[in-house]
Amino acid sequence: MNAHIIEAAILNPRRRLWTVDEFERAGEFGLFAPDERLELIEGEIISKVTPQSPRHACSITLADYSLRDILPAGYYVRIQMPMTLGPRSQPEPDLTVMPGEIRDALISHPSTAALVVEIADTSLRLDRHAKASLYARAAVPEYWIVNIPDRVLEVHRDPIEMEDQPYGFHYRSITRHSPSDKVSPLIAPEQAILVSDILP
Repeated sequence: MNAHIIEAAILNPRRRLWTVDEFERAGEFGLFAPDERLELIEGEIISKVTPQSPRHACSITLADYSLRDILPAGYYVRIQMPMTLGPRSQPEPDLTVMPGEIRDALISHPSTAALVVEIADTSLRLDRHAKASLYARAAVPEYWIVNIPDRVLEVHRDPIEMEDQPYGFHYRSITRHSPSDKVSPLIAPEQAILVSDILP
């Protein structure tokens, strides 16, 4: 083999990207530890923060309770369960608000949601960039980031194509809300959540 080809391969190794099917089979075969918290993002396996911090866990529960209190009929909440967003992405958002019935996801994981919520303690950069782009590409109309370090709720709406974003999409509208603000999800415009109620 040409020495230049070998040198190029060493200096610029090609990454082996996973598909959702391979990722799921690897889990079924026990290739991952039972307590590993993993996500597949565009072919790359990402390890979520383990163990989960008390603040992160508390905020998930607070957001879950707050959303369930105001959701209209015909919607339900999933907590840290997979979404299949194309052949190479299977993230596990902290919360998703889904239309329909729980058994609708019995055969396959959802491919979009009415609302996705990520609790960002140490994952803020990933949540704002790669995940926001991924959810926008999946036509998720509304995406919330509970920004624990800054004690704000970041609300993303109106997914559109944006060439400079990681996966070619992002949100046109991004607003930040302080603890004293109230926010209404698009699916429940007559209801509101006090931001401080979902912050730990």
